[in-house]
Amino acid sequence: MSPIALALHGGCGTLPKQDLPTEEWAEARRHIADALSAGWTILAQGGTAVDAVEATVVVLEDSPHFNAGHGAALNSDALHELDAAIMEGATLRAGAVCAVRHIRNPVKAARQLMEAGVSVLLTGPAADAFARGAGLDIVAQSYFTTERRLSNLRQMKARAAAGTAASASEAEKHGTVGAVALDRAGNLAAATSTGGYTNKPAGRVGDTPIIGAGTYARNGVCAVSGTGQGELFIRHVAGHEVASLIAYKGLSLAEAARTVVFDRIGNHGIGAGMVAVDAGGGIAAPFNTVGMYRGWVLPSGEMHVATHDDVACVAYLAGGGA
Repeated sequence: MSPIALALHGGCGTLPKQDLPTEEWAEARRHIADALSAGWTILAQGGTAVDAVEATVVVLEDSPHFNAGHGAALNSDALHELDAAIMEGATLRAGAVCAVRHIRNPVKAARQLMEAGVSVLLTGPAADAFARGAGLDIVAQSYFTTERRLSNLRQMKARAAAGTAASASEAEKHGTVGAVALDRAGNLAAATSTGGYTNKPAGRVGDTPIIGAGTYARNGVCAVSGTGQGELFIRHVAGHEVASLIAYKGLSLAEAARTVVFDRIGNHGIGAGMVAVDAGGGIAAPFNTVGMYRGWVLPSGEMHVATHDDVACVAYLAGGGA
């Protein structure tokens, strides 16, 4: 019987500590812990890695602190177009949706599409219609909107007009959520969800729903969920690259993930991060920005939560061990 492990990220678009009140940082960390608890409870009870990553991401999609679901970024037309994906390492089955406008929890739609087994990726109105037909919660655009995202859009439009968009912080531009897990059967899974970047062109699709780029899982190797400028993750097929460095070059999970974040993508001068878990329950969470919302539960049940450099053990959850 395999050990179990779980990790998540809430995006590398983390503000400097001084830019948010202490109580907001505390609430964001609580939501990270809540998401980890949701996924870990499933794993500890013998549930699947796919169920665990879906449950973990749903909590993050429902939180206003992260760029996914409620609190997602706005595009150049001041609309929300959301992307999500999920992948099962045992079979390489996957499902993804992109540019959806009305699905409360896009990761649930990705899971439903994976289970349907006909298509891997649906886009726009077709994906919204699929979710509606599957009985998922459909909401108005206003559900996703927060004052922070409206402010971000104003800032990015002003930067675009002034020609300074390239110097915007990761927090102004980007943000994604994701989770990776290993279950007792030794199966790996990954899920990712995002609103994309602020002021993105209408119809733009990033790496999150592109299997092998922002989301990837392969049993016996690793599961990966990325965050950062999606175009670079697509061009480097980042999730698959981590797996390839492990499977074909013999790198450890930590070495492979760091190589992709710092050498492959970081060399382009853009912010990037990811969480990954390997077949033994090892976890990596590299990032090259001022911070990355992140957390993990080790096979022992030890839960860690972090936003910047400091990592805190916040709880010991039952059900760990091989």
